[in-house]
Amino acid sequence: MRRLWLLFAQTVTIVLALYFVYSALRPAREARAPERAQQLGTTTRPAVLLESTGGAPQAGSYRAAAGRAMPAVVNILTSKTPKRQHPLSRDPFFKRFFGERERDGDEEEQNSLGSGVIVSQEGYILTNNHVVDAADEIEVVLADGRKAAASVVGTDPETDLAVIKINLEKLPVIVLGHDEQARVGDVVLAIGNPFGVGQTVTMGIISALGRNNLHINHFENFIQTDAAINFGNSGGALIDTNGNLLGINSAIYSQSGGSVGIGFAIPVTTAKSVLESIIRSGHVVRGWIGVESQEITPELAHSFGLQRDSGAIIAGVVRNGPADRAGMRPGDILLSVDGKPVKDTNEMLNLIAQLQPGGQSRMRVLRKSRETELELTVGKRPVTKTK
Repeated sequence: MRRLWLLFAQTVTIVLALYFVYSALRPAREARAPERAQQLGTTTRPAVLLESTGGAPQAGSYRAAAGRAMPAVVNILTSKTPKRQHPLSRDPFFKRFFGERERDGDEEEQNSLGSGVIVSQEGYILTNNHVVDAADEIEVVLADGRKAAASVVGTDPETDLAVIKINLEKLPVIVLGHDEQARVGDVVLAIGNPFGVGQTVTMGIISALGRNNLHINHFENFIQTDAAINFGNSGGALIDTNGNLLGINSAIYSQSGGSVGIGFAIPVTTAKSVLESIIRSGHVVRGWIGVESQEITPELAHSFGLQRDSGAIIAGVVRNGPADRAGMRPGDILLSVDGKPVKDTNEMLNLIAQLQPGGQSRMRVLRKSRETELELTVGKRPVTKTK
């Protein structure tokens, strides 16, 4: 009897041990079961595959903006035939006395590249003046592969803008944005053809607004961005995250020739004004009063006994010009133009340029600590000739 009881106790102990081992291994087996079943293709429920339906992009993607603007950004190829050398330059007698000049490619056709933006169905394209300046032939290559010869409608060297035209049907057109609503920190995209590698999109932010006194153009009001802009991007588009045009990429600050994160674009409001003026009259019409101005520095303010650091000092007046006839004199400080305050010389130039030639304008000046108002007839700014 004792022997049977011992056998029963051993059997129960073995069964309990096996039960505990089974219970411990069961969760792991259940966790691996679906994976193994999928590998063998024996699941009872079919696998669900998630496919893109072409909906909204993931957060942080700007593909919609890029896709909306890229078709309207074109590559511009220009060629320039160099001037012919004097016939005597090839004469052996001439070479004996004056030497044989080293050939540096002057006898070959010179090619360059840039970018542009289609802004109307009629084929008008905005680009930089320095892209098409003095070019003999201009070819435009669209993003869809089409090519067309272009003609220059007009140029504006003072803002480094130019308008060219192509004759093609069903052209993609960019939507003009509102640069006055842009703020520092806004994300922007730069589209162009850097180094001729093909259409390229780069991303950055607006680093500054209203940049001037860079001595790049006569009229400056640049949007500064850290979006990469390189050789070949000139004339391309700077767009917002909706794909709307904010500016025309124009210049970079660089000691090496490559992007260092400081690029400049001409605001779309300036570009639009230049575009409309060129289409209307072939060149940009600006107001002019015939003065030379100078910034108010702390030293000059102290010398003149001024209690202000805003305004523009009239350094010179063109004889018999609009300002001269109105009584403006060297040493006057221009304070406002038609009620709009003048902060500095750049602001003065922009305000006067916006005046309609032939119209009347009221200008407030400070003369010997006394403010006085002058009324003058606005003249027409002489057209700047390209070199």
